Amino acid sequence: MKREARILPEIVVVGSLNLDLVARVPRRPLPGETVLGSALEQHPGGKGANQAVAAARLGARVAMVGAVGADGFGDALLASLRRDGVETRWVERRAGSGTGVALITVDDQAENSIIVIPGANGLVDPEQVARATPAIRAARVMLLQLEIPLPAVMAAARLGREHGLTVLLDPAPAPPPDRPLPPELLALADYVTPNESEAAALTGLPVNPDDPRPVAEALLRRGARRALIKLGARGAYLLGPEGEFRHPGFRVDAVDTTAAGDAFAGGLAAALHRGMPAGEALTWGCAAGALAATRPGAQEAMPMRDEFEGFLRERSASP
Repeated sequence: MKREARILPEIVVVGSLNLDLVARVPRRPLPGETVLGSALEQHPGGKGANQAVAAARLGARVAMVGAVGADGFGDALLASLRRDGVETRWVERRAGSGTGVALITVDDQAENSIIVIPGANGLVDPEQVARATPAIRAARVMLLQLEIPLPAVMAAARLGREHGLTVLLDPAPAPPPDRPLPPELLALADYVTPNESEAAALTGLPVNPDDPRPVAEALLRRGARRALIKLGARGAYLLGPEGEFRHPGFRVDAVDTTAAGDAFAGGLAAALHRGMPAGEALTWGCAAGALAATRPGAQEAMPMRDEFEGFLRERSASP
């Protein structure tokens, strides 16, 4: 068995680890309807773990902070992270809870619907985050999502700010209207990176993909330092102190968009930890997301560094 890495991370991810159970269906069922599927697959996932693998495969040293159950699912998720070189010493085993599970349906148009059962992810707390201070202090970039309890996310963001990290907040899953994200959390993040539905949930405004600036401006008014709106196949839009950036996205034959947003986050983080300017980092995020959508699964779909760099060279050389 491959020995667990012991590294000083460049990127630290504080978030979820899930086992993904993926059902392939011709179309997603309507309420009360039964649809026959063609396959059931099992993949390592969780937004946090996916983003950790995405960044690691692009050459960054990455540490994961989170929790799994003392069960076979937890064993599988830790082994998957270690295979990609992710430091797992700050992933704690919780004997009283099962490992998180995501139930995912993917249709013939590569669109997905997801139900998450948090399990041990729901037990991550500020005290555990504090125990991971050595990883946070060593890193340059922090990735956060909302699949662990909000107090833990807040604690991580505060520690990230205290130690001078670039903090990326992926506000997914979107918070319900009766529990909006505190402005303090948005203000602690250097980049807030919702997709269209999450941006609408955060601001109460619909996103016009042809002109997302009004929604980005609304996020800045709520406290975000930079608002980055992911637009799926249309690319992404970024508004912040450096100015306004728009990437049209890369055309690919999509197979499964389940982890495209997580790949985007990993690509963005990998670029920022290298010191790339915001516009170039946006390109890296779009490229990683596009490549991940061309294959099934979550962590398995994340592009390797050689493939990613070849993709960028090829697309930059295209007329």
